[in-house]
Amino acid sequence: MGTGVAARYVEARLGKPSLIRETSRLSFFQGLRRPVKAVRRVFSRPSDPLAGIVFQPVFEDKLRALARATINTRTNGGVYRNVLMYGPPGTGKTMFAKSLAHHSGMDYAILTGGDIVPLGKDGVTAMHKVFDWASASRKGVVLFVDEADAFLRKRSKVAISEDLRSTLNAFLYRTGEASRRFMLVLASNQPDQFDWAVNDRLDDLVRFSKPGQPERLRMLKLYFSLYILDPPRVAWWKRPRHIPLPPDVDWEEKLTEISRRIEGFSGREISKLVIAWQADAYGSTEGRLDETMMDRCVGEMLEQHSQKQVWDKGTLDQS
Repeated sequence: MGTGVAARYVEARLGKPSLIRETSRLSFFQGLRRPVKAVRRVFSRPSDPLAGIVFQPVFEDKLRALARATINTRTNGGVYRNVLMYGPPGTGKTMFAKSLAHHSGMDYAILTGGDIVPLGKDGVTAMHKVFDWASASRKGVVLFVDEADAFLRKRSKVAISEDLRSTLNAFLYRTGEASRRFMLVLASNQPDQFDWAVNDRLDDLVRFSKPGQPERLRMLKLYFSLYILDPPRVAWWKRPRHIPLPPDVDWEEKLTEISRRIEGFSGREISKLVIAWQADAYGSTEGRLDETMMDRCVGEMLEQHSQKQVWDKGTLDQS
């Protein structure tokens, strides 16, 4: 067997399963190709799990407690708790799961329930590959399943296919006992759809809600700094273009006013709003940002938000 063939065989056996959309875990060959990155990750120190993430203070305390428990579990070789993160889209569930893994010295892996449903009879094999891969991790893996309700639905429902039922049974089999290798984190907007056996495997329930006005203001300041005042480099040799701002504007007051107008926005919507300001500034003749441009973007985002609310209400009425 040639070296290339052998390498592909090992990569197929040990590489990332196709269901994993994103992971921080380096494969064997990625470690060989990027040794500096691999060594840096081994010796990296845990940081604040909520750095760059904004929640209500009481909720931040709960999440930090969860992070402390996870890192202590890993340090002492204990078994990980399975967690359900539920709430509206765009409220920071995925972001926190990634940060939790980094803070705890673990890797993260993200898959989505919507990718599992179309697999049909191949779903069982794909599910076992995910758990075999996660169980082989020496650092431990935060296995984050987004839109988990798409395939973890009640088996008593007539609408569920036999293939999906078999995939669900495979998932239940692999999560029947607590693990020292992976921490299961489910994310859902409709946890009431879960099969009872899935609920039985959950140790901790964490509800994510949309930000209040103080949190919206903190997010606006955070993203304004990130995308307008000091945007990150896209490459080490390329600095982003500076965005001039009118000197006579009280930006604290302006952002406070906007934070009151965007009641009901999720963190993701707030991030998109500030990115829209940046895009408008880069697309303008003078390459600058002013209050008129900002207000126009806010108005457009408010209209879009209202339309999405109508669509969501229609979906709920039909269900």
